[in-house]
Amino acid sequence: MEDHLPLVTRGLCKSYRVGHIRQSRRPALHDLDLEVREGEILGYVGPNGSGKTTTLKLLTGLLAPDRGEARFFGLPLADRAWRHRVGYLPEHPYLYDYLTPAEYLDYVGRLFGLAAGRRRDRTRELLALVGLEKAADVAMRRFSKGMVQRAGLAQALVNDPDLLLLDEPMSGLDPLGRRLVRKLILDLRREGKTVLFSTHILSDAETLCDRVAVLRAGRLVRVGALGEMLRLDVTHMEVLAVGPEAGLPLLEGEVGREAVGDRIRLEVEEEALGRVITGIESAGGRVLAVQPVRQSLEDYFYREMGGDRGGTAEEGPWETA
Repeated sequence: MEDHLPLVTRGLCKSYRVGHIRQSRRPALHDLDLEVREGEILGYVGPNGSGKTTTLKLLTGLLAPDRGEARFFGLPLADRAWRHRVGYLPEHPYLYDYLTPAEYLDYVGRLFGLAAGRRRDRTRELLALVGLEKAADVAMRRFSKGMVQRAGLAQALVNDPDLLLLDEPMSGLDPLGRRLVRKLILDLRREGKTVLFSTHILSDAETLCDRVAVLRAGRLVRVGALGEMLRLDVTHMEVLAVGPEAGLPLLEGEVGREAVGDRIRLEVEEEALGRVITGIESAGGRVLAVQPVRQSLEDYFYREMGGDRGGTAEEGPWETA
């Protein structure tokens, strides 16, 4: 069964030497057991420093594991045949900056053994896909970080991979670029492709993923569909209101409030919603909006993993946008 999966890891471990005089080893990844299913988008999520990039470097052969194994489409890491079916975007892509993106994609196509006509067509297609067609003949040393990220994404797609490994693919992108990448990932899934992408931006995982794998301090905490991990029922109601000049008194069923300009945002127990609305109107206020609030992936991490909004020295901060 596992031989048909795009990616399987078993007991994958990695540690690094630290210190100069008194050297020791710092574990970065502990016994990773992970399965990536065909045709899914799997988010590999965790704070900065949790081991996401280390994992992807182990999978692509840029680092050697201390122990454990990984198999792509049933083939071990040592077998180079699987590489023709996999695309990879590193977190910080470094491209030949004296080449244009058209020249670079042609070069990558040569490495994959594509014929000249196919390379030309694929280059044109990919540059349009990532929004770089107008910069096709501009040397990449003139590119912004976001443009380099787009060119890196294009090179990851040259071989039309069945499995795409993306390390922080939204890094350095403006809102238009982020929207483009999100659409591209969803389109790949519709084509039957498999995508594994790492991120510490939780909104990306909520928007895109069929499942998420949660990593903390190098350990896999949980893997599952978001619906299994999060409480999808309503946790509370949010009421946006304008209060009277004298101010809005404390209302029965209110569990929190926050001033938003001349408005007041109230967190209210669901069963107390009617009483709160009546109380606002009786006090001379006006209700502007009411909406249910459900648990988010961000809430899950702060509740289940004991995180705080500033992060820790070991793990770094989360980002939610």
